[in-house]
Amino acid sequence: MQMEYGNIGSFICEEILHNGSQTGTNLMLKYLADANEKEKIETVRDIFVRMIRANYLIRLPKLVQGERSETVAVPKLHIDVDDLFNPPNIDLSLLAKIRTGTILLCHAGDSDTLWQINFSRFHQDFRDSIMIGAIERKMGSSAAECFQYILKQMYERTDPWQRQISNPFTVAEIKQMLLKNSKNFDLMTNLEQYITLIADDSLGFIRKIGEMGSGQYVVDLSQAFEELTLCCIENIITERFGSKASRIFRVVRMKKYIEQEDLQKEAMIPAKEAKLLSYNLFQEQFLQIKSIRKPGGGGAAAKAFFLFHLKHLQIVTMLLDICYKALYNDITRSNYEKVEHKRLIDKSQKLDSIVATMKERGESEDYIAEILETLTPPEREILEKVKNRIKILSKAELTIDDNIFLLQMYKHHCSHLPTATSVAK
Repeated sequence: MQMEYGNIGSFICEEILHNGSQTGTNLMLKYLADANEKEKIETVRDIFVRMIRANYLIRLPKLVQGERSETVAVPKLHIDVDDLFNPPNIDLSLLAKIRTGTILLCHAGDSDTLWQINFSRFHQDFRDSIMIGAIERKMGSSAAECFQYILKQMYERTDPWQRQISNPFTVAEIKQMLLKNSKNFDLMTNLEQYITLIADDSLGFIRKIGEMGSGQYVVDLSQAFEELTLCCIENIITERFGSKASRIFRVVRMKKYIEQEDLQKEAMIPAKEAKLLSYNLFQEQFLQIKSIRKPGGGGAAAKAFFLFHLKHLQIVTMLLDICYKALYNDITRSNYEKVEHKRLIDKSQKLDSIVATMKERGESEDYIAEILETLTPPEREILEKVKNRIKILSKAELTIDDNIFLLQMYKHHCSHLPTATSVAK
């Protein structure tokens, strides 16, 4: 929100997150009261309306009074779908009177209209950034910008949370959008080549289905998140078991079903090492074994074949479980560090505040250094170690959260199981 709408958008978002929901009038009054610089009331109102129209804020349903004959006192909430992202009519002259205290806040025209964060819209942006980032790393910034416009065109006629394949779009439609919005001359000149490049890539984000409008394509969200998730799983295997184990996983993924002898040949790994790594992966549930029995003829003993294969959904579920536990442990440890060294952290923060005030007053450097010496060298050493630990834990928390989001997107787009996203819809 800071990048898209500046300080006003960031403030509105933070205020709603702290309070759960807020009226538009209340948000604007709070910002104007807290803002250090003089901000025009029209600017605040316009940014608030833009956030609603971009679906970052969503209107809460209102209480409906039931009939008197009803015995069960369960409150009924209702809102028309058309009103979810319909901005309120905010009277600026009325707002000015509320600021001066001429009239009360309860007399504002939108006092019964509450707004909250539309998390689904943010998740949509996070999901898009994963796909755009993957294309940028592999094909460059122009290809990434091309795919960004493809997604915008997709949302014109496709539900953002459609699970597998989007509705079709044409190259001609993307070209029209580029001419209106883009300044990338290279992309406009070679648009068809960039779209073909993305379609032919192994990631499989889009695929061609017809020739209408210079080429008709669909965005394959199921294929996209299957590829991205399997790349993430391969990286996890590389970190835990090494690059040879990751190679074994790729061979099994490519062959679908494969025996141990064929696996070590295809992966070009010595037999003993291949057996050890494949059974380690099996033990950690990255690989599964399917047994096939063939009856022997003429009274001979039956033969058994053991084939390695993958169960993608099972691996994703197992990794999600590990991520949830790791996230809990990370947060618990971070909280422990803060509580254990609370006195030292508070002392450091107070010193920083005192020093900042002294610098504003123009105190001498010798006096400031004398104040800083109240924190002894051993205390400084401990504080530095604690800050580093908390910083590492914070980075780990964000990384785990990114992995959880990717795995959840796989479950939504690549399976038919109900997910939090589909239930919310």
